[in-house]
Formats: sequence, C-alpha cells, structure tokens
Amino acid sequence: MIRKFLRKVFSRKAPASESNAKLKLNLSIIPFKHHGIRRNQITPCALKTATTLQQAGFSAFIVGGAVRDLLLGLTPKDFDVATNATPEQVYQLFRRSRIIGRRFRLVHVMCGAETVEVSTFRGNSPDEENNHASIQQTDQHGRLLHDNVFGSQEEDAVRRDFTVNALFYDPAKEEILDYLNGYEDIKAKKMRIIGDPIQRFREDPVRMLRAVRLASKLDMQIEAETAKPIGDLAPLLQNVPPSRLFDEMLKLLLSGYALACVVELRARGLHHGLLPMLDVILEQPLGERFITIALKNTDARIRQDKPVSPGFLFAILLWHEVLSTWDSLQAAGEKPLPALFKAMDQILAIQHKKLAIPRRFDAIIQEIWAMQPRFEARSGRKPFRLITHPRFRAAYDFMLLRCESGELNMELGEWWKSFLSADNEEREKFLLNQTSPKKRKRKRSRKKSSPSLADSPEDSTQNGEG
Repeated sequence: MIRKFLRKVFSRKAPASESNAKLKLNLSIIPFKHHGIRRNQITPCALKTATTLQQAGFSAFIVGGAVRDLLLGLTPKDFDVATNATPEQVYQLFRRSRIIGRRFRLVHVMCGAETVEVSTFRGNSPDEENNHASIQQTDQHGRLLHDNVFGSQEEDAVRRDFTVNALFYDPAKEEILDYLNGYEDIKAKKMRIIGDPIQRFREDPVRMLRAVRLASKLDMQIEAETAKPIGDLAPLLQNVPPSRLFDEMLKLLLSGYALACVVELRARGLHHGLLPMLDVILEQPLGERFITIALKNTDARIRQDKPVSPGFLFAILLWHEVLSTWDSLQAAGEKPLPALFKAMDQILAIQHKKLAIPRRFDAIIQEIWAMQPRFEARSGRKPFRLITHPRFRAAYDFMLLRCESGELNMELGEWWKSFLSADNEEREKFLLNQTSPKKRKRKRSRKKSSPSLADSPEDSTQNGEG
C-alpha cells in the first residue's frame, strides 16, 4: 500500500521520464568512413579506461561533448566514458579511481594528470516491485532532486540533454551509435533537446543556460521547439542552487564565446536575476560598451590559450553596479573611500545569494575595485607604491578598460602606459608637473610640541615628498 502511494505521488512529479519513454528510438550505426574519428584521437587515459572495461566484459563508449567536438573538428577539453558497469565494478577495475556524487554516482579514473569521468548508463524509474528508494524525486517545479537510477544504453541516450550530446563512440570498432539523430543535427548545426522541452527544462532549468552556451560556442541554432518555452521558464533558474548557477556561469564566461553568450542570454530573457548588472547595465550605453569591450578581450585571451582570472571577470561584470551604488552613497554625504568599500560589500552580498561566488574570489575582486581611485593619484611616491602591489597588473588592465569604454579620460590610461614603459629615472620626470599635497605637512606638524617648529624650513624639506 505504501509503495503504491509513493509511486503515485512521485509519478506525478516526473513527467519527463514518461515523455522520454514515448520517444521513438532509431539506432543508426555510423562507420568510420562517414564520421572520420580514429581511436588515436582519444586521449590515452580515456582509451585505456574504455578498453579495460570492454576487456572485462562490459560495454564502454566515449560519450557526450567529446564525440560532438571531434565531429565538429574541435579539440575536446576532456573525455567521458559511459558503461553498463556499476560504479563499484568500475572502481574495482582501476587502482587509481574514486566514486563521487550524490545525485548520480560517478567514478573518476586517474592516469597521471588526466582524469576520466565514468558514468553508469542511466535509466527511468523502476516499477513498484523494485527498490522504491531509487524512484526519481522532483520538487514542486519539476526539478530533479535524486536521479541515482541505472538502466540500458538506450535509456541512457534518452536521458541526456541534447541530441548532439547523445552519441556513443566505440573506440574498438571506431563506430558511432546514434539513437536520436544527433549526428544529423550536428551536420545541420541544430541544437535540439531530447523529449518535451517544457518537461526537460523543468527537470533541470540549467539546461536553458547550457543550450545558450553550447549554441554560441558551436555556432549552432537552437531548434524552434526547443527555444519556444525558454522565455516563460526563465524564472525557474531562481530555484537552482546558487553554487550550480555559478558553475554554469563560469563555464559560459570561460567558453571563449562569453560575449555571444551574454547577448543570447539577454535575447532569450535568461539574464534577469543571474547578475544584477545584466538586468541594468546592458540597457545603459556606457555600461554596455564596458561589458562588450571586456568580454571581447576575454574571449580573445581564452582562444589564444592565455589565462583568465574568474575574479577579474566578475569584477568586470559587477563594476557598474558598484559604481552606481558608490555614486548614490557619495550623493547621500558619504566620503569617497568609505562609500566605495560600502558599495563593494553591498554588491558582493547580493551576488553571494544569487550566484554563490566562492569567497576565495572576493579578495581579488575587492582589491581590483579598491585600487581604481589610486590610479588618479599621480604625484609624489604614490605611483611607485601602486606598481608594487601584487594585484597591480589586474587592476591596471581593469583601469584601461574603463578608459577605453569612455568611463575615464583616455589621458589617464596613456599616462600610465608611458609611466610603465619608462625606467625609474625617466619615471621621475613624469612627476615633475605634479604638485605635492601640502596637507601632509600639516599632519606631520602635529607631532611637534611647539607650533613655531611646524613652520620651520627643516620640516618643509622633510615632508616635501607627499
């Protein structure tokens, strides 16, 4: 009786599996002469993992983004393996491996510096006669909370997100198994979700962000039926754990196509609530120019395999929100520096609730922001002290972006470029036209017991450098 009740309740909240079960599967085996992927294009660790599983009597395939990217002529970032072996069976075959995950258990197989993720084929909910504890569970919006159900290869194909990610490559036979016409979708440059779009997006709202990221990165069009419900379902992203949203946004920003992704997010109505700046700044000419230039530069660096700091990226994305709050606090009577630090704290506090930006990035973000007013102080020893700061280069690049976008006068950026390109002796010459701040003299004079000594020539000489 209890099992029947549980099954009835949970089946109402898991329409995605019912929809997927109705899909017509048409297995196509694509030979090497058509797809052109050789086994030597697979990394040694991934090839060894799949081969070891096959030799042990299990099915094992290279799956997901790696197959998709190879078909598109791209170099995969990593290789995943799918198998009918359970996580415990995989773990027993590889000395250097570990089982991870709660929502769905996986095995990480390690070979030197490379790690291959091995997943067991996923399936639909079992019948009531089976273990009812494995029945998939969803929240009131349809989002999956528990999905630790194993199944067949066919079921696994249906449970994947997009058809282009549902291809299985057999390195032994050099064949691709395609159940859902994903191979044809790749050739047609079409991003199509598997199953009913509304149900699949409710099941995992992050798929909407993933669709935008992959379509932008792979130069594909989101299929009309897949794209249709995205605008209406965008609010579901508010129910996704902030840590997952951060991970997906980071992938988007570091994809090498961040600018295209942000434009597409805006077009699809997915930007609201992810980052405050995306709600407001993209509507302001100055803010939009700043973001456009910054993301364009970031994309260029990533495509050239140059490092990009996530902290620097989020400092860019949130800067105009900080700037707006900073201006408001100063207008209310706050002094400039205290107002800046208060604005920084307020904006980061909002973001921790939305995106769960890890605290380890806070210091980088805050230092970049806090150093910005210091670039305008070009007298005495201040520029020399500023260039010794460990975070100077990031803050300097940030300041140049502000100049390029029109927020700051280009003269400031040119001055700093000239100052940095000169040697120490020449740098002194750049300071000749700068006046020393006289207020420092009055501060130092307070240490003297006699007022008459404060105005002595000796004091003026000692305090001449501000």
